[in-house]
Amino acid sequence: MDILKTSINWAKAELFSTPFFILFGLIFIAASIGFWQLGKTDVAKAYIIPTLVAGILLTTIGVGLFFTNKSRINQFKTAYNTNAPAFVKSEITRAEATLKEYNTVVFKAIPIIIIAAALLIIFINTPTWRAISITTITMLVVILLVDGTAYARMDAYYKELKLVDMVYETKN
Repeated sequence: MDILKTSINWAKAELFSTPFFILFGLIFIAASIGFWQLGKTDVAKAYIIPTLVAGILLTTIGVGLFFTNKSRINQFKTAYNTNAPAFVKSEITRAEATLKEYNTVVFKAIPIIIIAAALLIIFINTPTWRAISITTITMLVVILLVDGTAYARMDAYYKELKLVDMVYETKN
């Protein structure tokens, strides 16, 4: 089992999934431009700013994650070649922290925010708040979809790291 190859494959899989944030961000920005240019009603005009903000946020998230994971590939090679057992330990620590973060933010906080936004739709009957709420829900669903798959990849990667760590500990 080659943990360096596994680590690089994990980072490459992340490089494949993070552009989806950028793609959805650009779709939100295009929708904002569409509402701005074509929107005649108060409801359509209310979507201009929320969809623009959501698009910018998703694009920023995607770009940031893309460059972070791209630089990890070379860092993985250097760290592994310097001290493989230390590399595995550091990746285990990072993976554990990331999995905890996913559990807290993605699978607990985001659903709570979605529920709150849905309640705003029900109880506040103004176009602006409805547009904000619907856009927020849509953006958070995109994040849940992309991060749900990222969580599964991270969990599988973490399990591989734990197996390799057990092998290293058995050798010592």
